[in-house]
Amino acid sequence: MTINCKGQLIDLTIPKVMGILNVTPDSFYDGGIYKNNSDILEHVDKMLNEGATFIDIGAYSSKPNAVHISETEELQRLLPILKLLTDAFPDILISIDTFRSNVAETSINAGACMINDISAGKIDENMMATIAKLKVPYVMMHMKGTPQNMQQNTSYEDLLKDILFYFSERIEAAKALGIVDIIIDPGFGFSKTTAQNFELLKHLEVFKILEKPLLVGFSRKSMIYKTLKSSAADALNGTTVLNTLALQKNASILRVHDVKEAKECIELTQQLKL
Repeated sequence: MTINCKGQLIDLTIPKVMGILNVTPDSFYDGGIYKNNSDILEHVDKMLNEGATFIDIGAYSSKPNAVHISETEELQRLLPILKLLTDAFPDILISIDTFRSNVAETSINAGACMINDISAGKIDENMMATIAKLKVPYVMMHMKGTPQNMQQNTSYEDLLKDILFYFSERIEAAKALGIVDIIIDPGFGFSKTTAQNFELLKHLEVFKILEKPLLVGFSRKSMIYKTLKSSAADALNGTTVLNTLALQKNASILRVHDVKEAKECIELTQQLKL
């Protein structure tokens, strides 16, 4: 339950928070909000001060039916922000949300320390070999297809068994290449209906069998606001509820837009383990 980020050992036995920074114009909740350097620096400084261990930068929107962009455009969005943050916060631990091996390698060489891949190496066949070469932590998420068609891929013989099999295969492929620090993300909202998302959460503890740290991302997603008949803007309370349930079911990292509230979830649920 310890991962190595730039030589720093991060103990995940006490859950950590990963703050989200989207530098895309079309992300479902915060797309286009952070348009200039001062806004970005202020937001990241706030997340770090509120207790984020990692900052996850996304330059390719992975919401359902997201617009596909080129690798060049992804890097053009990403690299200036990566330089801005590593210059301003020399000790920052940055995760890069990408499924492209070249983007991953370029970003790590520019100061990032972790790769968060929504496809677990299935979209870019060179990704895992690249991660092995870079020797960085690797978040592998469950998804079928691509962001453009994933919500047409929600059929399963057995939801939990199928996802467990997926991770077993992906973990073995990663380990065979020498990847050491593996984190799994069951992919709430990716290739899953609302009912399937809640079924997955209900049985989240089954992923203990894989013996890998578990990252969850519920933050302001449609499984919350569609159920509550509200909106992403009104989904913070629902996010807090689901984060709390996930922590009770072995989650190690909460990936969120709202760091303070997630950190409070961790602090309170830790009291149950004293």
